[in-house]
Amino acid sequence: MALNLEHTSRQFDAQITICKDIFLKKNRDYGTSWRVLRPSSITDQIFIKAQRIKSIEKTGISKINEGIDSEFRGIVNYSILAIIQLRLADSAPIEMPENDIVKLYNDTYAEIKNLMLAKNHDYGEAWRDMRVSSFTDIILMRLMRIKQIEDNNGVSDISEGIDANFMDMMNYAMFALIKLNDVKI
Repeated sequence: MALNLEHTSRQFDAQITICKDIFLKKNRDYGTSWRVLRPSSITDQIFIKAQRIKSIEKTGISKINEGIDSEFRGIVNYSILAIIQLRLADSAPIEMPENDIVKLYNDTYAEIKNLMLAKNHDYGEAWRDMRVSSFTDIILMRLMRIKQIEDNNGVSDISEGIDANFMDMMNYAMFALIKLNDVKI
């Protein structure tokens, strides 16, 4: 398949627009209450979402009136929140103005998107030939890696760090959303 990084970039931007809208609405409803979460709690929140996706993929049954799209969007937003949490100083306030949060969200997204574009170039958009269920499994694997690194007090001998795993999870969730919604931009 020929590389079309501009097309992928536009598809990513279309999906992040939806994710960011959800994030901003929840921020208006709840404020920055998520700031009390430790990174390990965010990891567990993502784990719950990924497990639900896998369960629905395996059984084809959802008893809650929300499809897997909403769970992948949750993974996107929680991954961004996790990176923000990891980078904010412990002394940063719990309550933060919306414009500060929006800037952090946008900056984090831009960094992750740039990483995706670089990897996507090198891997030749291989994700386009993957199954959505593979994205789910890779996200769950990344979560297991993060949990192990967290259990090792953030130390790894050779592996990428926790933030890199959150970035990759967000990108896989975005790939899933693009495939599920067949976004044609």
